[in-house]
Amino acid sequence: MIRRGEARTACSYNNIPLDRCHFLDLPFYETGKIQKNPISEADVEIVRNLLREVKPHQIFVAGDLADPHGTHRVCTDAVLAAIDLEKEENAKWLKDCRIWMYRGAWAEWEIENIEMAVPISPEELRAKRNSILKHQSQMESAPFLGNDERLFWQRSEDRNRGTATLYDRLGLASYEAMEAFVEYIPL
Repeated sequence: MIRRGEARTACSYNNIPLDRCHFLDLPFYETGKIQKNPISEADVEIVRNLLREVKPHQIFVAGDLADPHGTHRVCTDAVLAAIDLEKEENAKWLKDCRIWMYRGAWAEWEIENIEMAVPISPEELRAKRNSILKHQSQMESAPFLGNDERLFWQRSEDRNRGTATLYDRLGLASYEAMEAFVEYIPL
């Protein structure tokens, strides 16, 4: 309930209508423990039903698959499995849909692999920070930080600013920050 409230608050803060905020309650996640269950057909079917309902033109999934508890990887696997099933059935909505993978605060895509870079203005970067800070229940220090003591929002901002700096050094337009994506193309 706490995380749902935090997600709703972050959506409202960014002018995202709450009717576009979906909570899937995937069975793999609902263990009540840090350790989650493996992905199941039920997880994939729940994701698939949402995709069929929404018929998105773009899907954004975690490409940062080394998160401490494996949750991002399992969620991404459930989405990609649902997409594979839809592709097998020649779902019309999928023909106009692009799937983008993003990275978390710990690492950025290598410049030669980036396929879409979205400029972020100073105001948008502040909004991103504030959205991260709305998730108070997840503000505890993350495991596997190594020697890096920065907070999650600081790591995220530094990564986005670093990407923008790299593009600037390559002679491209200069921005406050940039979010980078790699396209996933179902086989």
